[in-house]
Amino acid sequence: MTEFAARYGSWAVVTGASEGTGRAFARALAAKGIASILVARREAPLAALADEIRAEFGIDCVHATIDLAAPDAIDRIAEATGDREVGLFISNAGADPNGARFLDRDIGVWLDLIRRNDLTMLGCVHHFARPMRDRGRGGILLVNSGACYGGSRFMAAYSASKAFTLTFAEGLWDELREHGVDVLTLVMGMTDTPALRALLGEKDLPVPDGIARPEDVAALGLERLSHGPVLNWGLEDEAPAFGLTSAADRRKRAIAIGAASARVFGD
Repeated sequence: MTEFAARYGSWAVVTGASEGTGRAFARALAAKGIASILVARREAPLAALADEIRAEFGIDCVHATIDLAAPDAIDRIAEATGDREVGLFISNAGADPNGARFLDRDIGVWLDLIRRNDLTMLGCVHHFARPMRDRGRGGILLVNSGACYGGSRFMAAYSASKAFTLTFAEGLWDELREHGVDVLTLVMGMTDTPALRALLGEKDLPVPDGIARPEDVAALGLERLSHGPVLNWGLEDEAPAFGLTSAADRRKRAIAIGAASARVFGD
């Protein structure tokens, strides 16, 4: 057993696992000796990935076809997990396939986006993090986007959902760090995923040069999991991100706010 598997094993749950960074996370975990429960909406690529991991790595892998925007998604993920000991939860789903102004889409589109990006993630973290806290070990990795640092006319709902993930991760990190549970939100830049390629193709735009590879993003996220709460892809810890603050600055801010709130609410 690797040191990583000892800290975050024996099972991981990866949502949005059928392609892109989710697929990369699942394969990277298998290489580290951790079995995965893969969750996504599409059956065929999910089942193929599970078969691939079992054959290539000799690691147990199961999959569950679940729409993360469905009202019962949290219950179905918990059911698929069963009594397995989950030491790592990776929330990877959460792309924006719209690239549209808020009022140019039906409200149902945006409600689904919020359920998928925030509400299902929130419920899963609550479900999996409690046993981690009791065991005194585990990890929560919330994949994020640079959109978390500010809104724009084409991403009003999406950037708001990612800002929620950012501040939630910071607060949860401060809450759980004394219990041995690591929390990290990985703020990605532009990454070469099928979802991005589909959106660019719809807009008749080329794939930019030099964008990140999903495998590199996943590897760095797992490597830096214990250095939460924020990791900005492509930037050093002290380097300012889009929000003009560095990951190090946000870490200090989370600690200061946590200390202040403890004085108010009691701890």
